[in-house]
Amino acid sequence: MCRDYLRPALLIFVSIAIGVVGWSGYVLLLPVALGFPVLWSIARTRSVAALVSTGYFLAASRGLPQGVAAFYSSDIWPGLLLWLCASLSFVTVHTLLWTMNARTRPFRYLLAAIIMSIPPFGITGWAHPVTAAGVLFPGWGWWGLWFLTAGLAGLATRIWQAVAIALTGFWLWSAVTWTDPKLPEAWRGVDLELGASLGREAGLHRQRDMIASVRASADGGARYVVLPESALGFWTPTVERVWTGALREGDATVIAGAALLDAEGYDNVLVAIDGKGGRILYRERMPVPGSMWQPWRSWFGESGGARANFFANPVVSIGASRAAPLICYEQLIVWPILQSMLHDPDLVVAVGNGWWTDGTSIVAIQRAAATAWAKLFAKPLVIAFNT
Repeated sequence: MCRDYLRPALLIFVSIAIGVVGWSGYVLLLPVALGFPVLWSIARTRSVAALVSTGYFLAASRGLPQGVAAFYSSDIWPGLLLWLCASLSFVTVHTLLWTMNARTRPFRYLLAAIIMSIPPFGITGWAHPVTAAGVLFPGWGWWGLWFLTAGLAGLATRIWQAVAIALTGFWLWSAVTWTDPKLPEAWRGVDLELGASLGREAGLHRQRDMIASVRASADGGARYVVLPESALGFWTPTVERVWTGALREGDATVIAGAALLDAEGYDNVLVAIDGKGGRILYRERMPVPGSMWQPWRSWFGESGGARANFFANPVVSIGASRAAPLICYEQLIVWPILQSMLHDPDLVVAVGNGWWTDGTSIVAIQRAAATAWAKLFAKPLVIAFNT
């Protein structure tokens, strides 16, 4: 009887450890997440597969309760509730698709991986093991993605040990030769440490401080300067005039986060500003569900919340370059970056406003994921975060 419980308990414990280590925020540890399909496949019952999936996902997203509590200035309970709700899609998909049939199991896992990569389930498709493709196969592009996808299916077969050994070999070679994505020439990402005030305190004094940061970067030779999500607060004609006037004497272009408000809600955007004026460069495809994207408001005739522009503007033109923009939450899920890469951009621009994640590994995970995707497709990477 004891043995009947020992094996499931061990699988659950190991799944939690894999979630913690694989999603610790260190890019070279992302391949640890490849242990999940192994544990899922060797579970002997559907209920154990469900518990393994739950342990992995909750461990990987462990920073969410604390982050939500900080965001809403509340106690931990709302964060715990959102944490559990967010796990439902991942756990449900992997539980329903689990099977005892060894022949069909790899195809079932492959189907689960695809479902968790695209909407609607992919909306909360965090901690996807395929993110590790950029670590195992840097520069391989779509071939690297296909190879790892095949590897994930292979890890759900009876010969998973051989597949694991092969993938570990690629992992070790990559770790020995690893270099971070290069920064594009004449580009700079400006990290800020302004906490919760960024985007909320948008007075003239704050705008002038950020203009000074941009000028310092421009004086260092940067032609394109990237500021974090929400850096400009609300995008208004007044804000545009202030920045346009400040940039009129040089040739620098600023790419910065802002919110574009209307009667029905708002768009979380990136704007491009130079001495000639400003324009909306990018509208976020997938805002944070719950705290930003609240589609249920429209069901009850209410307004508010951020719009999700799901498959809009996957690449944007900035000067002579084409960029793949990723705002905050988009760095944690799969389909936005893959949609952008279908258009073969010249670089990746990743911005975020992670003040509410203080004390968690969320921002580090976002940076690691963006780095891995940029390495997979051999694209230069510009990152700008506020903490």
